[in-house]
Amino acid sequence: MPPLAASPPSPAGATAGEVLHLIRSGRASTRGELVRLTGLSRTAVGARLSALVAAGLVLEGDEESATGGRPAATLVLNRDAGLVLAVAIGRSRSQTSVSALDGTELASTSHDQEVGLGPDVLMPVIAEHLARMLADLGRSGDEVVGIGVSVSGAVDRWRGVSVDSPALAGWDGVPLAPYLASVSAAPLVIDNDCNVMALSERDHLVGEGDDVLVLKASTGIGLGIIAEGRLVRGHGGVAGELGHVKVAAAEGLRCRCGDTGCLEAVAGGWALVQRLREVGQEVDHVRDLVARAVGGDGSARAIVRQSGRHVGEALAATVTVLNPRAIVVGGDMAGAFDTFAAGLREGLFPATTAMAGRDLQLLPSTYGDRAGLVGCVRLALESVLSPAAVDAGLSGRRP
Repeated sequence: MPPLAASPPSPAGATAGEVLHLIRSGRASTRGELVRLTGLSRTAVGARLSALVAAGLVLEGDEESATGGRPAATLVLNRDAGLVLAVAIGRSRSQTSVSALDGTELASTSHDQEVGLGPDVLMPVIAEHLARMLADLGRSGDEVVGIGVSVSGAVDRWRGVSVDSPALAGWDGVPLAPYLASVSAAPLVIDNDCNVMALSERDHLVGEGDDVLVLKASTGIGLGIIAEGRLVRGHGGVAGELGHVKVAAAEGLRCRCGDTGCLEAVAGGWALVQRLREVGQEVDHVRDLVARAVGGDGSARAIVRQSGRHVGEALAATVTVLNPRAIVVGGDMAGAFDTFAAGLREGLFPATTAMAGRDLQLLPSTYGDRAGLVGCVRLALESVLSPAAVDAGLSGRRP
């Protein structure tokens, strides 16, 4: 499997894959710009472009000259060179989409599901949704070049499996690619839900060298970490498990992970719903709580705000250490962003250093409840269009 974080092109000796990266990113749209950015000769740039054009990855056309001279040929990624499938699997809702190679969404579906469904039940349903969308578009699985999948909790990206997901019982260690083999034989890449949310924000919000935390506050709580413009997964791939940080407010309370004292036990949506049910409230999901808060229910607003306060207190050390420019709030709690962010601010800023919090912004997710799905598209595209993957494909070898 190729590296998922595309490295910036080297100033000289750029490969064909790195040339494509410059075109995809919009930094270069002509041969002259590629010569300037890569340091390659026009002949070398031409050779790399010839390979990309022959592979169907790049289209070259004429552009009107503003000076009346000879027009420069414009270079663009061929969005029709393939399709990517995206699958965002949640505890009670899953989303799927089909996108062009430039990330443009062509079709999508969202469906609620019974909590606790195992992969043998849910994955065939997901495969059916994907197959139906392809058929409706008049496209086939042979055109699919990559599949991006997200689940909650820790994953083994190399094996394509979940390894520790309290929210998805029965999924750990189960390869997901075989379930989708009837739809497409394209390579499947998997990551956790917070990381793919961070990927969705990285291309839209994060600048080069930027530092941003993407908080998912929903049934569970987790972080996607962008440091210097790159997604940080950690040595074991479990960076950002904020929901299982120990907090004083949760002392003695049992978490769904089996431990006690975790942040989720006082701030996670599952715990809030459980507590409301214990006092006779009819609440099925954290979305119901958020809807009440948005509707003006004072009790619901207080619960959402208190959740934000607990999360802010737990985040303070991370903010002090990493000094991010912004915290982006996604997940179901973002539906009541003003209320949740008020609590987040109350818990966070008194507990972090003045310098770390001075310019810190709290922002709602750019893509709302579709952030995970958008991130899965980014995940698949990074896998198949990273410089290493493109170069390997052009040379006929595995990346």
